[in-house]
Amino acid sequence: MAPIRVRYIVDDVVATIAFYTQHLDFLVKTHPVPGFAILQRDDLNLLVNEKSGQGGATQAMPDGRKPEPGGWNRIQIEVKDLDGLVENLRKAGVRFRNDIVTGFGGKQILLDDPAGNPIELFEPPGK
Repeated sequence: MAPIRVRYIVDDVVATIAFYTQHLDFLVKTHPVPGFAILQRDDLNLLVNEKSGQGGATQAMPDGRKPEPGGWNRIQIEVKDLDGLVENLRKAGVRFRNDIVTGFGGKQILLDDPAGNPIELFEPPGK
C-alpha cells in the first residue's frame, strides 16, 4: 500500500518543520527547496508548501481564490497518553483550538500548526 499523502499550505516551511519534528515525532523526508518539504510519520507523508511558493499547489484557482492555511479538514495523529502530551505541548506554547473532548470513540483535541492548520490528537479508548 502506498503511503498516505496530505498537503498543507503554510506560512513558513522552516517553522513548520521545526514544529512537526520537535513536537509530533515527524521526520524530514525531503526539503529540496526553501518553500517545500515532505515530512513523514509512519505511513503519512505531509507535504508542506509555503503559500507564496512557486509550485503548482499554491497557484490561484480560475476564480482567483488562492490556497491558504487553516480550515477544519485535518490530519489525525493517534497517541497513547493524550493528557501527558497536551500538558507538554501547552508548556511548549503550542496553540490549541479547544480542550480535550471525551466521547464514545475516545479522547481528542485540536491544535494548530504554526500556519493555523489543524491537527487532531486522538487517544482511542483503553489506551
